[in-house]
Parts: sequence; C-alpha cells; structure tokens
Amino acid sequence: MKEAELKLVSELMKNSRRSDRELAKVVGVSQPTVSRMIKKLEKEGVIKEYTMMPDFTKLEYELMVLTFISIKPTLGREEADKERTLVQEQVKESPGNIIMLERGIGLNHTGIIISFHKDYSDYTQFIHSFKQASTTQAYVDENVESFLIDLKDKIRYRPLTLLALANHMLRMKEKKE
Repeated sequence: MKEAELKLVSELMKNSRRSDRELAKVVGVSQPTVSRMIKKLEKEGVIKEYTMMPDFTKLEYELMVLTFISIKPTLGREEADKERTLVQEQVKESPGNIIMLERGIGLNHTGIIISFHKDYSDYTQFIHSFKQASTTQAYVDENVESFLIDLKDKIRYRPLTLLALANHMLRMKEKKE
C-alpha cells in the first residue's frame, strides 16, 4: 500500500466523518486524489465500512468480555465443518452480545468470543445460554474461560479505540523506512 493510502486509511479510522477536502490537507494530496483513493480502497476491500466508536459505558454496558473456547478435538473434519456452519448461522441470526467470534490459537484454546454486557447478571445469562446451546455442546469443549473487563473502572490503560490502531499503523510504516 502506498504511503498516502496508508495515511488516508489511518485518518479515516481516526474520524471517518471528515470531508475529502479536510482529509486531503492532512494526507498532503488534492481533494480529487483523496476521492479517487477512497473509491479504489473501497473497491479493493481495504475500506469495509465507515463507523464510529461509542463510549460503551454511556450505552449502559458495564463489561467487555473475552471468552476463550476450544473446538472438541474428537470431532472429525466433516463433522467439525458442519458444526462450524451451524455456529456461524446461529451467530448471524441472533448476534446478541457477541461482537466478534473467531478461530485462533493460544492459551490452550482455539477460539475467542468478544462480547459486551449490561452487567454481571447479563454476562452469566449469556455464558449459560452459550454453554447450553446444542451447537455449542456438539462443537465446543467444556473448557470455556472468560476474562471480564470492567468498563466503569476509573483506571484505564489503553481502552479499545480505532485511534490507537491508526497511530500504530503509521508508526510501523515509519519504522520500515
């Protein structure tokens, strides 16, 4: 990716509501160039959506939870593929509290769920329902562990923001040069 494109993506992550003219000033190119770059990046799938990052506590969420799960090792490939499809359909139909569900590896687990909850009771109801779901019982090992983040805690080190990621991307580019 060209330097100007990376800077544009970073600036859009910081604030996607700015006009092409404002972005052009920051990126250091003309407004028509910014407009063309945006269309190109959208077409290539680099820009997937324009959104904002709310203050989740003002939306009455108290907890952000990272839940670590593992696929049952006894499932055959075909059986696992079938169950994976069922889980994907279940999450699409009823996204509820889940904002991310992905496969991965680490901490003796093969997947992670990131979810937001109004309070601890909401979280316990969610985790109970998750464990009781027929697709979960067929697909996910019993070893489900969660890490709860109190969003109302006054001590914050680096909360979840796209601004932090945008700045990181630019610093990484500078280090390469």
